[in-house]
Amino acid sequence: MANGNYTLNGALYGSPIPPPQKTYHSHAKRGADVGCGICRCFLNCLLCCGACLLNLVCSILIGIAVCLVIIALILWFTPRPNAVQFQVPEANLTRFDLDTQNNNLHYNLSLNFVIRNPNRRLGIHYDQLEARGFYGDQRFAAVSLPSFYQGHKNTTVVGMEFNGQRLVLLGGGGRKDLTDDQKSGIYRIDVKLRFKIRFKFGFLNSWAFKPKIKCHLKVPLSSSSSAGGLQFHPTKCHVDL
Repeated sequence: MANGNYTLNGALYGSPIPPPQKTYHSHAKRGADVGCGICRCFLNCLLCCGACLLNLVCSILIGIAVCLVIIALILWFTPRPNAVQFQVPEANLTRFDLDTQNNNLHYNLSLNFVIRNPNRRLGIHYDQLEARGFYGDQRFAAVSLPSFYQGHKNTTVVGMEFNGQRLVLLGGGGRKDLTDDQKSGIYRIDVKLRFKIRFKFGFLNSWAFKPKIKCHLKVPLSSSSSAGGLQFHPTKCHVDL
């Protein structure tokens, strides 16, 4: 009996087994746990998506900043082009008369353009060149010129000739100007250049520009006695980029 064992009718029994404890589960609490789990999952998703979006925005901003720095460095080290210079040193007019019956203008004008590239490290491509002759506001001639490349610190001479006839309708002011020019023997003729220009730096070419070149010429008629042996004076042209 002292060791805690009990004998009953010759049988030996050990210590009594305590009855199992009853456990109770609250359904309301389980629902709360499930709800809190969904909230935590949703919150984690929001935090994860927000972090990914923030990383994406930061990457885009860094990429833009790097591109701007590269462009700034390129512009800083690329030499700025100086203005190209155009001049007409020679012009020869042998015929310029208007037939008043059919308004046909007969002309023969030859001239040279001197094009100066003052840039030390920039070459220039000239593409799709065209020269046009104007008297007053009326165009009377147009010639196409071949494309060419002009190197650094280079001077190029381009010759052209306007020869033929064309219908030209002059107003009252234009006819008066023509009469005055016929009396003086010096004709006020405008020559305009149209072309595409591209600058070359090393192996890089710039995008195309379309400058407008206009030259106001006063050309003496070589066969006119009223010109009194006057010579053509070299004329600088106006450059409009």
